[in-house]
Amino acid sequence: MNFTIKTFLLFIVLTIPFVGKAQQQLTLRNAVDTALRNNFDIQISKNYVEIATMNNTYGVAGGLPYVSANAGDNGSITTLNQNFSDGTESNVSNKGENAVNAGVSAGIVLFNGFKITATKERLSRLQNLSEIQLNQQIQNTIADIMITYFDIIRQNNYLKIIQNTLAVSKQKMDIINVKKNVGMTDAVEMLQAQTDVNSAEQLLVIQKTIIEQNKSDLLLLINAKKQMEFSVSDTIIIDQSLQLDSIISYLNRNPQYLGAEQKILINEQIVKEVSSQRYPSIKLNAGYDFYQASLNKGTISLNQNYGPTAGVNMQIPIFNGNIYKTQKDVAKINVTNSKLEMESLQNSLTTQATKLYRTYSTTLQQIDSQRKNFEMTKQLVDVVMQQFHVSQATILDVRAAQTSFETAAYLLVNLLYSAKVAEIELKQLTYSLGI
Repeated sequence: MNFTIKTFLLFIVLTIPFVGKAQQQLTLRNAVDTALRNNFDIQISKNYVEIATMNNTYGVAGGLPYVSANAGDNGSITTLNQNFSDGTESNVSNKGENAVNAGVSAGIVLFNGFKITATKERLSRLQNLSEIQLNQQIQNTIADIMITYFDIIRQNNYLKIIQNTLAVSKQKMDIINVKKNVGMTDAVEMLQAQTDVNSAEQLLVIQKTIIEQNKSDLLLLINAKKQMEFSVSDTIIIDQSLQLDSIISYLNRNPQYLGAEQKILINEQIVKEVSSQRYPSIKLNAGYDFYQASLNKGTISLNQNYGPTAGVNMQIPIFNGNIYKTQKDVAKINVTNSKLEMESLQNSLTTQATKLYRTYSTTLQQIDSQRKNFEMTKQLVDVVMQQFHVSQATILDVRAAQTSFETAAYLLVNLLYSAKVAEIELKQLTYSLGI
């Protein structure tokens, strides 16, 4: 069965009525849904996905034709002096000239060592990587929200423990006042009882401040537009079905692991891109050009030509100082490093999962016995208070019983919270975190 803290909270609620201002309840699902819409880190990751998607085209990879147009109109003033072999001369002074040119050109790469294919594949892998990183950011945000949300529940339970302590201390003070009226107590008991009340009241104020700070942290995580008063649920339910073998087998779904896998594939495409530079490159070019010049000098007053052009260009690399070879060798080393990083990450994830599961399983085992211990300390406080009322127990006995109850209550709350955090982090490792 799932562990809950309902029994503990029921006792606190029955013994210490809590009167406060009505607040809107913020459920865990509402908090997560709000964060998925508003969280800045998620929005930034979504923008990176959009950028990678826009870049993932054959045009960016260089596989589509290019078309360009050009035009120009140039004027000049020229002085011309010419001496011909027959003894004649030609002198032209300050004659204006005008040249107009225009054209449209187009081209497409027919072959470049399969570089376009490799580049397009790399762009697809980059898009996959950005989507994986977005999913990782979403999982991280959900985990942060869940841990913060359940920490608020834990701090609320601390508050109820302190409220219980304050109520017992005030009850103890009332009994001592009754005894004082009949001369059955002394100043030491009065001072001790008053000190206990004052300490509990101070702790109560501090604890309320801690809760408000935690709530502010949660509002920051979900990117709430303004501060608001809200309450949270009072239950921590722990999933006890997690098994170490299944967790280890599902680590290949971890976003970090998938991202490392994509980085290997990206670096392999870079090797192909660099290798393609050592192959011939063939391009098809075509165009239409127009040229007209008004010379106003010599025997030619107008020069005009126009028409289509077409051709195939081939470029064959012969030697460039071993630059391409060096680039390819470096790219291969990057592939090797990526594989080593992936292997290291896998070992790290396995170790992390094992340690978390050990914490998770050990904490679950402790919760049952600690709940029994909590019930006994609760009964102990009731018994000692009854004895103190009839002067069969001292104020120190009451204080010792209170301390035992507080220790057991705090430990039970912490065990429940620790088990839940371990569960969240285990599911985060296997990309199975959800509400």
